[in-house]
Amino acid sequence: MSSEIRVAVAGAAGRMGRTVCDAVEAADGMVLTGRADPALGTTLADVLPDADVVVDFTRPDTALANAIACVEAGVHVVIGTSSFDVAQLEGRGTANAFYGPNFAIGAVLMMRFATEAARHMQRAEIIELHHDRKLDAPSGTAAHTAALIGEATGTTPPIHSVRLPGLVAHQEVILGGTGETLTIRHDSLDRSSFMPGVVLAIRRVATLPSSPTVGLDKLLFDS
Repeated sequence: MSSEIRVAVAGAAGRMGRTVCDAVEAADGMVLTGRADPALGTTLADVLPDADVVVDFTRPDTALANAIACVEAGVHVVIGTSSFDVAQLEGRGTANAFYGPNFAIGAVLMMRFATEAARHMQRAEIIELHHDRKLDAPSGTAAHTAALIGEATGTTPPIHSVRLPGLVAHQEVILGGTGETLTIRHDSLDRSSFMPGVVLAIRRVATLPSSPTVGLDKLLFDS
């Protein structure tokens, strides 16, 4: 890779895609080389030749095919689209894939704290709340949180999904014990909250020790 990381964005006309484009243009050592989106009249194939990394914020029904196209073309991919089987990327291509259930640093901490708390409380349930245009339910964040708690305790907590106008991205884990409850909540009030994590993933995806890698915690906490 060159001294500057060449980044293309799939889903560039969407709300998250536009925010990612702005973040890449503002980041040191990165250059935005392509915007792929049907609304812009550009395809992923149009932007792949000029990219070192593609960031995908598209749709669950296209994200897997996009990721396979990237890694088979030797282009690393950072995926923010949820609700598809990331395991299908194992052994594909020559480049790395990173999937982030949530790119907000606070959300990653929320998942970590909730997983630790669940070891000491009797039961947990997850409530996730998103804007009414979010296509998937439960969210990738909620599914990942439930999986982490399930791995830690042997019991996977139920998830309750809310879709309403006015929301962005919110999640709380409510844990119950004898005579007490504990609530751990994270709120993303603006899509800019996800950008530090996206930029970190772009910088690190080329050097991942395994692919696909799931979860920003692997970049924040693992050596």
